[in-house]
Amino acid sequence: MTYRVLYGNAVVLASQDRQLDKEVRSERFSTEHEAMHRARELLDEDVSTVVAVSDAAGNVVSGVRLQLRLGYLGD
Repeated sequence: MTYRVLYGNAVVLASQDRQLDKEVRSERFSTEHEAMHRARELLDEDVSTVVAVSDAAGNVVSGVRLQLRLGYLGD
């Protein structure tokens, strides 16, 4: 299964046409682990960057699952 990491402008990333905009970048990975690792790198580099991870079906991995996979714990 492939995974995509999308990152960039928050407003554009939230829109339906995010693949068409130059303010959003996309990278593909062959495993979930690689995608989550890259997402963590992007967040560590720039906290203001918005990052989304999606699976091959286009389902966005989000919420608690994403936070746990990236190593963030709630207070």
